Amino acid sequence: MTATDEATPVSAATLYHQVQQFYAQQMQLLDDGRVEEWAGTFTEDGVFAANAHPEPVVGRAAITAAAARATEEYAAKGVQRRHWLGMVSVEPVDERSANARCYALVIETPRGGQAAIRVSTLCVDRLVRDGDGWLVQDRRVSRDDLA
Repeated sequence: MTATDEATPVSAATLYHQVQQFYAQQMQLLDDGRVEEWAGTFTEDGVFAANAHPEPVVGRAAITAAAARATEEYAAKGVQRRHWLGMVSVEPVDERSANARCYALVIETPRGGQAAIRVSTLCVDRLVRDGDGWLVQDRRVSRDDLA
């Protein structure tokens, strides 16, 4: 089933659980350096916009390339990054899409060093159904320390 196929309505509790599980799996892919799989959780024309970057990254291929560069830079520095998402709220738009909003902490641990929270962010997503799962169509990340 693709993002354009019909979806079966789900309860609010099921929707919330699905999105929580999606985020857990998605962030673990990124934190494990599985960049192509992580980028595969975006639609082909997905958008990743962040106030820390001058322009949005558009399209799965561009999202993959940007994430790969960042992952390689952190690996070269010997830094493990972890994304911790919480305070998740989910609002269904229709049977095929939902808006989600959460806080995300980015924790960095240098090899042999102490873990520290690097940034605190707000993440706002438009999610679309992909079979029984979800894909990010549009992600907006706002770092709290930037205007």
